[in-house]
Amino acid sequence: MPKVPEGRTGRPTPGRLKPERPRDRLGRPMAWDAEGELHLEDYDSLSLEENHRLGVEHLSAGRFFPAHEAWETAWKQARDTDEAEFFKGLSQLGAGYVHLKRGNAHGAQALLRRGAGRVGRYPSPHRGIDTEALRARAEADALAVERGTLVPGEGAPLAPFEL
Repeated sequence: MPKVPEGRTGRPTPGRLKPERPRDRLGRPMAWDAEGELHLEDYDSLSLEENHRLGVEHLSAGRFFPAHEAWETAWKQARDTDEAEFFKGLSQLGAGYVHLKRGNAHGAQALLRRGAGRVGRYPSPHRGIDTEALRARAEADALAVERGTLVPGEGAPLAPFEL
């Protein structure tokens, strides 16, 4: 197991919910001494509203791992509120598309369907998102993966998101 460089932590710290670690452009962890290809915002220091804004921005640009991270933090920030399931669903959708781009068909299908189910429980629009259209898109993409018409991998063709 690689040694964590001095001054870095592989575990969350009291002021930071996520460990700092270099990541490739699909969000996979890299060696601690590697030059990261993906630079993420410090989501823990941002408000729920700012994390949601970033999640929308990242998903719209096809940056699925940062979208997932932003919404996962918003989900934690919304814990014990009526909005927690909404942000959990958005986070799962981001993770589903990460799995799709990484070539994991099973993970993509499962997370896209779970996320679609959660987001689809909210009236459209909700927090500026057409929840019905996003739910339908995620379910269609999961079905396309299942049928083999959308092949997971970095080159998987995905239409832009219009949230």
